[in-house]
Amino acid sequence: MQSMDRRQKKSRKAILDAFTRLLSKKSYISITVQEIIEEADVGRTTFYAHFTTKDQLLKALCEELFGHIMENTKDSINGKGLYSNAKAPTSASCHLLHHIKEDGRIIALLSHDSSEIFLRYFREALTDFIKTEFSDGKIRRRNQNIPEDFLINHIAGSFVEMVLWWIRSKPEQSPEELDRYFCEIINPIL
Repeated sequence: MQSMDRRQKKSRKAILDAFTRLLSKKSYISITVQEIIEEADVGRTTFYAHFTTKDQLLKALCEELFGHIMENTKDSINGKGLYSNAKAPTSASCHLLHHIKEDGRIIALLSHDSSEIFLRYFREALTDFIKTEFSDGKIRRRNQNIPEDFLINHIAGSFVEMVLWWIRSKPEQSPEELDRYFCEIINPIL
């Protein structure tokens, strides 16, 4: 893909930001391209120069948000990013929970009535992240009789459901408490 100049980056960001604001107010299905264009204050040609469909815009937004979280989690594990000047949590799941809590956009998108779309992208990003953790040897398997892809699917599904529970019930649990719950459930199968 060709690199964008500053003006193109600014237009793309305006479109993504406008879309995020609209998603916090109404369902994905009810948002029109015209509303996005008006909210972003860009022309129709500019919108279509960046995104051919609203679905492509949604995918780009999800890739940006979830990719950002996953990349920041990797950075945090390596002592960069959010925890570069502070003590980092000890597990990747705790890092992810901290980033989800810090990025209000994720919570807004996952708690909205159109969350199933975002959940699919979140689960895909999480599955890719877990595969990397397995391939890098950061996750060790005790039970070799369970196929790795089954374990990855189970871990990703459990994590997504835990995050949904956390967001929807608005409990007071900290990322550390949630991580402890998650690890107590997941560690016995690894």
